Amino acid sequence: MYLALLVIFLQCSEICTQERVFTFNAVHIKVQPSVKVKNGAPMSIICHADISKSTDFNLQHNITVFKDEKLVFMSVSGKGDARYEVPMARSSHTGDYRCVVEANGKKRYSDSLHVWVTGMTKPILIAEKKEVFEGEVVKLRCELPEEVPPLHFIFRKMKMNSKPKEKLTYELQRNFSVIEFPIEEGDNILQFDCLGKRNVKFEFETSEPSNRTLITVKEPFIKPTLRIKPSSNITEGKEIQFECSTVVAKMRDIEIMLLRNKTILSSVRDQTTLKYSAVATLEDSGEYLCKVEEGKASKIATRNVVVTELFPKPVLTASMNKLDENKELTLSCSIKDFQNASFSILRRNSNGGILLRNSRNFTTRAKVNDTGLYICKAEVNRIVKESKPVMIQVYAPVSMPNISVFSGLPEVVLGKPLKLTCCLKMGTPPITFTFYKGNKAKKEIVTNNTCAVFLDEDIKQNDKGQYKCGARNHHSSGMKTSKILNITVIVPIRNISLGSVPYGEVEDGGETAFLCSVKEGSWPILFRIFRKTDRDVLLFERSEHADRVMWQKKEMSRQDTGTYYCIASNRANVSAKSHPITINVILASWQKGVITAFVLIPIAGVVILAVWWFWCKKKNAKGPSMEMSRSALATNSTSEKLSRQHDGDYYSGPDLESAEVEYTEVEVSTLDPHRAPVQKGTETVYSEIRKANNDSVENRHSRIQGHPDAT
Repeated sequence: MYLALLVIFLQCSEICTQERVFTFNAVHIKVQPSVKVKNGAPMSIICHADISKSTDFNLQHNITVFKDEKLVFMSVSGKGDARYEVPMARSSHTGDYRCVVEANGKKRYSDSLHVWVTGMTKPILIAEKKEVFEGEVVKLRCELPEEVPPLHFIFRKMKMNSKPKEKLTYELQRNFSVIEFPIEEGDNILQFDCLGKRNVKFEFETSEPSNRTLITVKEPFIKPTLRIKPSSNITEGKEIQFECSTVVAKMRDIEIMLLRNKTILSSVRDQTTLKYSAVATLEDSGEYLCKVEEGKASKIATRNVVVTELFPKPVLTASMNKLDENKELTLSCSIKDFQNASFSILRRNSNGGILLRNSRNFTTRAKVNDTGLYICKAEVNRIVKESKPVMIQVYAPVSMPNISVFSGLPEVVLGKPLKLTCCLKMGTPPITFTFYKGNKAKKEIVTNNTCAVFLDEDIKQNDKGQYKCGARNHHSSGMKTSKILNITVIVPIRNISLGSVPYGEVEDGGETAFLCSVKEGSWPILFRIFRKTDRDVLLFERSEHADRVMWQKKEMSRQDTGTYYCIASNRANVSAKSHPITINVILASWQKGVITAFVLIPIAGVVILAVWWFWCKKKNAKGPSMEMSRSALATNSTSEKLSRQHDGDYYSGPDLESAEVEYTEVEVSTLDPHRAPVQKGTETVYSEIRKANNDSVENRHSRIQGHPDAT
């Protein structure tokens, strides 16, 4: 029974489950009244879920609305719709909206919808002060309530009959901005306002202007007055007076200054009047400016002054501007069309000037140290004027110049420049030096020194090397010339070679001559001959007034075998090295004979002893056991040997008269049947010869081995 109930329950659950099936067809989002909403108007964001169900059952929905990916509204409902109500839309509601519907683990997103709330809230402008002084600043604060940064702010300063001045600011994190506007001279009644701007989808939207704020400007002092006495047109020598004054609202760090051509002549502080006077000169002509300052406020007044010339500047003249020492010099000072003046003549120095005479004229016997600048001054009615300076140059004559080589020695290496100096013991600069090579002027140098340097880079081997220099200045004595300097041109060593006699090989104890020579090079030349070892050994050294040197080595030894080279140098300080040569010291003839004798005699003795030993051994190996049956063959063999003895082909046996038995080893040539003289081989013939007491041959036995006739 329980089992049946369980089965029925499970089937009912399956049926119920099958009946609660649903799916999302789509999720829609829209805005009312439209995607463009006016600022301050109501706005509704509506989210609708299109769902298909298997049966009509209650389904709970979680509906969420996002603006720019930030949650702004959430609702749980059994219906498929939700509304996000905004009673007063602001620009901060502008953005991209999207809704999400979730039910029983299923989620569906709507498309994104951009909503633009057009228009911005009116900005509010607040001023820190309503009254300010010139030179101060006014602080303004502009706020855009209910707007979301980033925002742009525009501040405007307006005054009568003038174009508004604007200042722009940009705020990233706040909806207000604060700036300061300076109050300038001439500002009296000012109005300020501000505007806001924002960027929506790459378009700028601007708010309406804020409320206007009125600012009253007070003057801390009035514009100054500049008075000139007796007038702005005055003659030199008369006194001129300046008075600059103003009226201040409150004495607080007031400063008054008088300027001429931007140069401050006088100033006072915490006073309302400045006075200044001077004796008028031509230099006093120009624009004068009275300036009053307090803090950042400043006001000015200007006047032009014209000073008429009382007398022109004096003119200083000299009898001569360039003259020899001990000549008479006269200086005269004069003013055109004007005589009633006090004159003085001065020589200028670092401290101003040295008074020479209070007179119109000055005469002196010139010395070299009188060279310098001279001026004259003229004074009329306390007006002192100065002439233009006149340069006087007094010259001492040049002495005879001395020419020398900069390095000291009167020589130069071919291919290198020659540096010459020409110096004077006395002479007033500037001095003109002229260098001569032979009779041709090479270069002219003007200097303020008593020495000049000349560089000759065109040195040739055949140059005669005669140099001189001349010097002159503005003295009437003219040019003076040095003595002639003879220069030796040193030719560097070139093309050096080393040879020897005999060349290559020399007998031990023999003599060798080395010859070291050069093709080019100035004398004297230092020759050195070396032999190469681990450390090169100097064998010979000599200085010669010639292009070659010979060195004889009397007795050469085996230790003298090696490589030789020579080095030559002269005063050019450039050494040249020859190619190396190789000398091989060999044995002398008598040394070879001695060595041969000492080597061959012992060898010959050894050979003789070896032959004798071998012969004795063979002899002892023979005995009386030799068979006599072969004596006839031995006799024939002996006869054949004796018959050929005259041809020298065989070694002759011992004397038959001897009674002793001797064994001899001989060579036998095998002849072919056609008697051709070709040897087939070498056999050994052993013969036993006996001699009887009666001088007859008793027995002869021979044995032949390895010969084809032995068969």
